[in-house]
Amino acid sequence: MPRVAVLDDYQNVARNMADWGSLPPDVSVDFFQDHLSAEDDVARRLEPYEVVVAMRERTPFQRTLFSRLPNLKLLVTTGMRNASIDMVAAAEHDVTVCGTDGLPYPTAELTWALILALARKVPTEDAATRSGQWQVTMGEGLQGKTLGVIGLGRLGSQVARIGAAIGMNLLAWSQNLTAERAAEFGARLVSKDELLGESDIITIHLVLSDRTRGLLGERELSLMKESAYLVNSSRGPIVEESALIRALESGAIAGAGLDVFDIEPLPLDHKLRSLPNTVLTPHMGYVTAETYRIFYGDAVEDISAFLAGNPVRVLSE
Repeated sequence: MPRVAVLDDYQNVARNMADWGSLPPDVSVDFFQDHLSAEDDVARRLEPYEVVVAMRERTPFQRTLFSRLPNLKLLVTTGMRNASIDMVAAAEHDVTVCGTDGLPYPTAELTWALILALARKVPTEDAATRSGQWQVTMGEGLQGKTLGVIGLGRLGSQVARIGAAIGMNLLAWSQNLTAERAAEFGARLVSKDELLGESDIITIHLVLSDRTRGLLGERELSLMKESAYLVNSSRGPIVEESALIRALESGAIAGAGLDVFDIEPLPLDHKLRSLPNTVLTPHMGYVTAETYRIFYGDAVEDISAFLAGNPVRVLSE
């Protein structure tokens, strides 16, 4: 009897987001709401399973883990890219890796939630109002301010369009961005240093890779205005976390809106949790009911197709 493990179902909703009952009757599905960080714990839990459904990059699947899962035949990741899966090791251990479709807009929408929360001090005012206070901060408007978009791809371009609709000036930069591409979205292509020095809001929309890891460090953050905000809804390691913490503590920048972190879930004693000039969300850019229905619906399709001998949405190195 094939056994399926659905991992990191934080909100305990995966069961209701797809028709798991459409799988062959001999298939059993277990849903795990808790997150395991230690590889030993993950290996013990997953050893009996032939199929695993992983939610994005919440649980890494590296070579050492594959070697400890002799029964694993199919690994489904939500989305069509997962940097925490060693695809070479998967192939060497005869594990098929399949992905799912998703939606492009939820992360762009959350980016704007972070921007507006920072600019208008929403978390502070919410907490103050609930405690009996009234108007304790002074927010900032965005019209006429400069939005710097690092990465003008599928997500960054959506963020840029909203900035233009608000009436912001748009700057853009990435390694391969052209002036023509930037102009399509009303942005001006500038160097990375110019973007950092001139922007009031800087938002990151890049894929984590060897060339983007640590892209913004001590030097780059020092170029930002003291009044500027940094927003990261892409991947935590694109920004050097220790340098960002120092910049926030010293007042070198006004604040940061972060949906992604070096370690997730964010440790309870992490310094970022105690800094008052941050807005923090738990890597929820893609977390919407609409996205989850696609993720888990496609996962069920992936499992059915694999068991029938015709795998779909197969990923490769």
